[in-house]
This record gives sequence, structure tokens and C-alpha cells, in this order.
Amino acid sequence: MRHEPKDVGWIEVICGSMFSGKTEELIRRARRAQYARQKVQLFKPALDTRFESHSIASHDERSLECTPLRRLADVHRHLDPETRVVGLDEAQFFGKSLVRVCEGLADRGLRVIVAALDQDYRGRPFGAVPQLLCVAEYVTKSLAICVRCGNPANRSQRLSGSAATVQVGAGESYEPRCRACFRPSVIGQEEMSLEEG
Repeated sequence: MRHEPKDVGWIEVICGSMFSGKTEELIRRARRAQYARQKVQLFKPALDTRFESHSIASHDERSLECTPLRRLADVHRHLDPETRVVGLDEAQFFGKSLVRVCEGLADRGLRVIVAALDQDYRGRPFGAVPQLLCVAEYVTKSLAICVRCGNPANRSQRLSGSAATVQVGAGESYEPRCRACFRPSVIGQEEMSLEEG
């Protein structure tokens, strides 16, 4: 059990691979805050169109209403003055402003709950998420189950698509893999060798 601060904001990050329960945990925490009669607002990147456009949804089909944003900085325009808890899903897609905006919200006294991939499909740190992990008060690392061997999985294996870092998808495009079973795609390996050479 952890001690939650009083009269101050803070940042909680739930990170891990795809299919590790990040969104499910975000929804659980948001619902608990709602049960405690705290005003909660949830946001996600507008580019995440896998499920309903105005809800966040876990792979086990739990969902909550949210506001899609094209830019994270727009969160301030949508915030209700009564809001005590802000949740961000798929936060790795929000880009460089992620840390600045999350710290600004926490500095205003809000509880900020962030669910994000911490690694991209190549197994590399994803965008601004590593910096957010450094400034967050609480970090939860979620692990999936490797579909190949059943070990704990912390990587997202891309099964198809381009070499672009951002590619929204679900079970048709990705699967969880452990360190031993993870294989960067041929596209990813070519991209790595070009960067390193």
C-alpha cells in the first residue's frame, strides 16, 4: 500500500508493453477516484481510432468516456475547474510536450495518471515517456505474457506494417514477447543499422 500525498498534485505512470493491462489499470484507478466522488477527466490522442473515438477501452472491453486531443497542450481548454484527476491513455503518442504538460497539471494540484508504452516496436525507449518516468512520483511497470513461451513479456513485437515508430494497431499488428523471443523486424534492423552506421 502506498501513501498518497495530500493537498498537492502528482504524476503516476503505468507503463509496459502492449497487452500488459495499462489501459485496464488506468480505468481501474479512474473508477476508484469516481467512487470517491472526485471529478475525473480522461484524454487520449485523436490518432488512436482503434475503438470508439470518445472512449478509452482496454483489450478486455472495459471502457470510459474520454476526450480525444490532437495536441496535448489542448488539454487545458477542456479541463473542468472541478477536475481533481486527469488520465491520459496512449500517452507515448503525445510527443515532446508530454512531460511539460503533465508537470504543469501536477503543479496545479491535480493527480495525473498516465498509461503509455515505454518501448517502441524496436525495443527502444518511446518518445518522452522515459523522461516522464524520471519525474513521476509513482511508476508501475506492467508485464504481459509472451505469446511464444509464456514468460513475462515487456516488449511489443510488430507483426506487420512500416518502419514508422508510430503505427496504431492491436492484435492484428502486435503481440507481446519476452526478451528471448523478441525479434526486431527486418525493417527495424535496417533502420537501426542506418542510424548506427
